Amino acid sequence: MKMITAIFKPYKLDEVRDALHEAGIDGMTVTEVKGFGRQKGHTELYRGAEYVIDFLPKVKIEIAVEEDQVEALIDLIVQATRTGKVGDGKIFVSPLDRIIRIRTGEQDGSAV
Repeated sequence: MKMITAIFKPYKLDEVRDALHEAGIDGMTVTEVKGFGRQKGHTELYRGAEYVIDFLPKVKIEIAVEEDQVEALIDLIVQATRTGKVGDGKIFVSPLDRIIRIRTGEQDGSAV
């Protein structure tokens, strides 16, 4: 099992959810986060005053999947989120040692 964590622009969430749903992935955890990477934030003008926005709003999704699904899901997420501009986001893939469904006690693949 693997944990796919993707961080991207908030307005792309619906596209990602739709693409994952079409691929048969129905469960994910979504968190609103703030951060910055190479772009280091930006400045905005509000009522004539300039403000520095250090932390940009992003969305983080987490999906637990079988190893054979990882590459296909990465491709789906990339296609749904890529704009070609700085700040498109990142995808992290990490090993998932164990999953337990609290209600039933099911473990690993059957718990997802």
